[in-house]
Amino acid sequence: MSDVRHVLVLPDREAAEDAAEALAERFGTDEEPRLLRDALAGEDDAEDAQWLVVLRDEDGRLDPAELDAFAGEWDGWREEP
Repeated sequence: MSDVRHVLVLPDREAAEDAAEALAERFGTDEEPRLLRDALAGEDDAEDAQWLVVLRDEDGRLDPAELDAFAGEWDGWREEP
């Protein structure tokens, strides 16, 4: 079993929470994704933080291109591992 993770980078917490909720609906994921705040390098202002949605995909059944398009709905993108 491989440890495949997808990381979606989103512009703010609200977008990350909305995307995390929609993942199960859209892709049938069972596991709750992790939400992480990612402050931009050199930035102390909380307004300049991006949010990451980390999703495990051990079976490799999620299509990276579909996840990238999905993140784009919230002005985000899928980070390449």
